[in-house]
Amino acid sequence: MRLECYKIYDVAPEIVPGRSDRAWMDAFVDRHPYRCLPLTMANSTGWEILCPIDIKIIWNGGPRIEDIELKTTGDPRAIASFADSHFMRGIVTFHTGHLFRTPPGWGVWVTGPPNWPKDGIAPLTGLVETDWLPFPFTMNWQMTRPGEVIFRKGEPFAFITLMEHKRLEEIEPERKLMRTNPDLVEEYEAWRGSRADFNARLKDGEQTAMKERWQRHYMRGEKPTGDKAGTHQTKRRLKPPREIK
Repeated sequence: MRLECYKIYDVAPEIVPGRSDRAWMDAFVDRHPYRCLPLTMANSTGWEILCPIDIKIIWNGGPRIEDIELKTTGDPRAIASFADSHFMRGIVTFHTGHLFRTPPGWGVWVTGPPNWPKDGIAPLTGLVETDWLPFPFTMNWQMTRPGEVIFRKGEPFAFITLMEHKRLEEIEPERKLMRTNPDLVEEYEAWRGSRADFNARLKDGEQTAMKERWQRHYMRGEKPTGDKAGTHQTKRRLKPPREIK
């Protein structure tokens, strides 16, 4: 399966596999957030599109195009091909520089980089039918208050991943009481008992618990009963785009 990334011009923003690390996660004692495997997996389940220049967004809170000003430390002539205020009202539009194509039924989910909070601005998310679309889409961010926000050169301004979105309509969600699944109840109770015991030992300063610091069942793909999950992953290994001329 291929994700085709067509550069519209000879020069376009770089596309790289999503990175799992985050500066705010690194800042914690013992890098505590990395214990949350779903968090780090989400960070890297897609591709980042990187800013080709620094861009400073200045918004005075007004609704007009003129109320947003864009500046750069680089060549100001490069701004127009990368960012503008198409939607007005504090919304800035970034151009990916690519036209994406996907297999039938698959689309591109585009948003900001996961778990990458940016003060003063929030990403807007879109689902694009890239299996037929003959023109590019954009990435939009909305200022959350008047002020200034800076995107640095090399910082991701967009994050894309793929979704077989047409099959979502085939899914039939079911909500039921857990006691209707005895096997699941057994596994859940084993987890709850193991969790309570570990937390009690940790609180009491028990040596083994203090050394372990946290339970690693999910990280190891292991149920509290000792059974292993056959499809468990702890790292994404996405490929960068190949340059084809």
